[in-house]
Amino acid sequence: MAAAVLSSSSCTVITISSSFKTRRHLTKTPQNPLLFKRNNSSNPTSHPFLPSRKLCKVQATILREDEEKKVVVEESFQPKTFTHEPVRGSPQSSSPSGLETWAIKLEQSVNVFLTDSVIKILDTLYHDRDYARFFVLETIARVPYFAFISVLHMYESFGWWRRADYLKVHFAESWNEMHHLLIMEELGGNSWWFDRLLAQVIATSYYFMTVLMYALSPRMAYHFSECVESHAFATYDKFIKARGDDLKKLPAPEVAVKYYTEGDLYLFDEFQTSRAPHSRRPKIENLYDVFLNVRDDEAEHCKTMKACQTHGNLRSPHSYPEDAFEDDTGCDLPQADCEGIVDCIKKSVTSPPSKQNI
Repeated sequence: MAAAVLSSSSCTVITISSSFKTRRHLTKTPQNPLLFKRNNSSNPTSHPFLPSRKLCKVQATILREDEEKKVVVEESFQPKTFTHEPVRGSPQSSSPSGLETWAIKLEQSVNVFLTDSVIKILDTLYHDRDYARFFVLETIARVPYFAFISVLHMYESFGWWRRADYLKVHFAESWNEMHHLLIMEELGGNSWWFDRLLAQVIATSYYFMTVLMYALSPRMAYHFSECVESHAFATYDKFIKARGDDLKKLPAPEVAVKYYTEGDLYLFDEFQTSRAPHSRRPKIENLYDVFLNVRDDEAEHCKTMKACQTHGNLRSPHSYPEDAFEDDTGCDLPQADCEGIVDCIKKSVTSPPSKQNI
């Protein structure tokens, strides 16, 4: 990932409108645990917002009214979408209001401006220095995830809300990006002091910006990260296509072999929220395989960031029983929590304290 990112023509969140209607339909999309979860309740109709056990609505944010442009991610990494009619009676079944739609467009316009500005700078500095560019990008790549964790820990300290899945997934994402950084360092991307200084300055600024953005609008922060991850995917994909033959002749760094193929791969599975655990086990035989898997990691980050833009939509892939990716008996409503610091403060004042679920 990187602070460098997608142009306005390719950085757009996809509208996802979904409802689950039949078991047969769900079993065709086992790779989408973000959108459903087994419900063991004996009385699924008892909740006023859940008309039936088989129906649950998940709606993502709208980018633009007149056009939808998909993030440039190869077909094998595009998340499934559901296009059935919304569930009536669901609190999220209605389309965003005019004010909300305007706010979304404003947030995305700011994100596009910021990412366009940074990518122009990096393109100028690193147009012929690939490994140095990747080092700078991966130094910055971990920043949003531990910025998210910082804000979530603050919310926990104040007793506003707790989400263990968010903490686990975001930590796993930062762990993955850290290993990308270690790979680029082993390839010599950090050999010049200027590259190290630039990466550190940008990362520090990016951290404080992301903390503020995430506290005020998690949706905006997740969209910004989606843009960044989309650009990262496109950058590595372009590099692989241009240098693929040469990369196949070079050995893989030891740190890449250990991360992708050895030891406990729990954290490797954890950040890939649209895949069942153990479903992806990379082979690392040469440097080409390394960059191929780094690129594919960025695609997984992009899908997770897209899903996160629907509040309460993130679930750890390890939070499900093994057969949850193959079968479904319903879906759980989001836990009670708050969305952004303003909402948290408001609810802490107007609502009585209650036991927080992890």
